[in-house]
Amino acid sequence: MGKNNSLAAVSLRKLAEEMELVNLDRLQDKTIRSLTADSRQAGPGALFVAIPGLTVDGHNYLEAAVKRGCAAVLVGKGRCRGWTHAKVACLETADTAKALGQAAAGFYGHPARRMLMLGITGTNGKTTTTYLLESIIRQAGGNPGVIGTVNYRYNTVEIPAPFTTPEPVSLQRILAEMADNGVTHVVMEISSHALAQKRVAGIRFDVVLFTNLSRDHLDFHGDMGSYFASKKLLFSEYLKENGKAVVICDDRDAGNPDWGRRLLEELRADKNLGYTGKKGRTLLDCGLAGTTVAVRETRESLTGTVASLTTPSGELQLRSDLVGDFNLKNILGAVGVALALGITGSEVVAGLAQARPAPGRLERVPAPAGVSVFVDFAHSPDALANVLQTMRRLTAGRLIVIFGCGGDRDRGKRPLMGKAAGALAEVVVLTSDNPRSESPAAILREIEAGIQETSLPRLRLEAILNQEAGRGYDLVLSRREAIRETLRHARPGDVVLLCGKGHETCQITPEGSFFFDDRLEAAAQATVIKW
Repeated sequence: MGKNNSLAAVSLRKLAEEMELVNLDRLQDKTIRSLTADSRQAGPGALFVAIPGLTVDGHNYLEAAVKRGCAAVLVGKGRCRGWTHAKVACLETADTAKALGQAAAGFYGHPARRMLMLGITGTNGKTTTTYLLESIIRQAGGNPGVIGTVNYRYNTVEIPAPFTTPEPVSLQRILAEMADNGVTHVVMEISSHALAQKRVAGIRFDVVLFTNLSRDHLDFHGDMGSYFASKKLLFSEYLKENGKAVVICDDRDAGNPDWGRRLLEELRADKNLGYTGKKGRTLLDCGLAGTTVAVRETRESLTGTVASLTTPSGELQLRSDLVGDFNLKNILGAVGVALALGITGSEVVAGLAQARPAPGRLERVPAPAGVSVFVDFAHSPDALANVLQTMRRLTAGRLIVIFGCGGDRDRGKRPLMGKAAGALAEVVVLTSDNPRSESPAAILREIEAGIQETSLPRLRLEAILNQEAGRGYDLVLSRREAIRETLRHARPGDVVLLCGKGHETCQITPEGSFFFDDRLEAAAQATVIKW
């Protein structure tokens, strides 16, 4: 099938073979010119795939797809019985979501097979690690493409990212564009949603990385066991038979499970997965200590990290603009993947030194004189605690955090984030994040319940900040006002963290979506504040 574009055409029989369908003797073959799971896009020449979703079942839109002129439909087992549209082929499969991924890969000529595929999964750190690997691969002479939370990019092309991991048809189209334009390595963030929904079906990865696991997305997964099981699929279902898995471990926090260690143990214990054979899949463990790739010593400041790492390729002396243990683990993961690819230590060190920080990931922004202001995407209890612990060590004055929680998402993490903030910061400003359809004030009350478990008192924000060593928290519903008032009263030596939205440039509220960028808001206030 070779190169594909918007005019690509593939036989239905060929796609049926890609989807591993059986009993095709009577298949009414047709030319398929597009694939879709959206009946509104099921025009002439389309194969419409009916996927059962959380709230919408694609099978309810079969008639709509037929009316739009689709050439064929793919449905669940038994759903073709009684099919009355003679001019529209009806195919059945036990798993339409998986089949869509397989069909999309075949439709676009399996572009992933023309590049080295690197998959990264974990609660936190995925985006930062893609930026590190992008720089390392480029330093090693490769031409990287990246698919992730901030954007999808290659060469000079940048495509806005509506999802961390695109839907199957969009994903395969982007991969085809990358392959056709000389990309050699694809560095791809793979969300737990994408794994559970089989968006990467039809792809096999050369190297995969597990960064960490902590509470998030339980509104979708239900519990941590199911969340972990979705992440594990990348290592059990989507890694090539001779692929390499890199796993970050962290034995230091006795209060939380070491999910990386558990992943290693389960992968090694299941002989069917091929991680124990001499010619099969391989495992590389990384961590701050006690692992194959580990930290020998490190020094950090608000401007970066200097570290010495022990690796199978020898000791590496490196410098990075990134700060904190959580970022050091991101660096370890990037080093592990690079070594798995055969990249030399000198190229790794040079790539890390040149890597630009990921947008909105502990990103320093303009601030009033003497005050340090950072924007970070931390929106889970673990991520917030990690960034606060790092900044606590490096802050001469007060540590001030401004954050909220997103609406229509896991409510259980709200008091946990409040408790972490109350325990680790001198000043906490609760404010609106992306409330979506929920009441912003109600969300803040749920976060406040966690702060009330700590010793931090509730006071008026201005009163807290005007004290030399003021401690306390307040609720300021308007995010713009929270940023303005905090920066107006911050003192030299203070560190202000704006958490939760990171690189995002809009705020989603019950009234609609509005442009809002924490970085621009902070910079605007810095230009008007006079000392």
